[in-house]
Amino acid sequence: MAKERLKSPRARLFVALDLPVRVRDALAAWQERECADPALRPVPAEALHVTLCFLGYHPEKAIDRIAGVVAEPRPRPVPMRLVAEPVPIPKGRPRLYAVGAESAVAIELQRELSDAFEAERLYEPEKRDFWPHVTAARVRAERSRGGSAGRRRGRPRRVERLPGRLPDGLREPFSGVRVALYRSILKPQGAEYVSLAGVDLPSAKGD
Repeated sequence: MAKERLKSPRARLFVALDLPVRVRDALAAWQERECADPALRPVPAEALHVTLCFLGYHPEKAIDRIAGVVAEPRPRPVPMRLVAEPVPIPKGRPRLYAVGAESAVAIELQRELSDAFEAERLYEPEKRDFWPHVTAARVRAERSRGGSAGRRRGRPRRVERLPGRLPDGLREPFSGVRVALYRSILKPQGAEYVSLAGVDLPSAKGD
């Protein structure tokens, strides 16, 4: 029985807050201008989102159960506003650049999802406080010496031209459009995200 469980297909899963198409497109235009350093690999527009809970690997047969937990919190408008200055993570030798998002409701929603997944033993909450953000660009790794045909990768490359501020148009408030369960498929050129289930959110007044 143990061997059978080890052979069960597993999926790398996370729950995210989807952004409006207009916001993703505006971020993509900013990326084209400001994430142009050769060391940077901008995240594709269709993959721009706010991760709420990274669940890690779970058996594929548990996906329906996990999707049920995603649907538990009450759907509500999730207003947010992007922060002007991109943030290097970590600061010393960044491996990615993120755009922060101010949203008390997103923090509240993440806490509800975290509690629900933890109660179902599907998630171990992170010890650090939740920080709403959009990963805008990842830093390419240096080629390290040795290994098989030089394929081993080293630390992140140095970024000479840092991403600049977001334009004022991207600082306007907007609302998240959907809480979605994603499968992350790791590939050499970067992860591919496949939406498995989700809950549409109402818009805030004025959107």
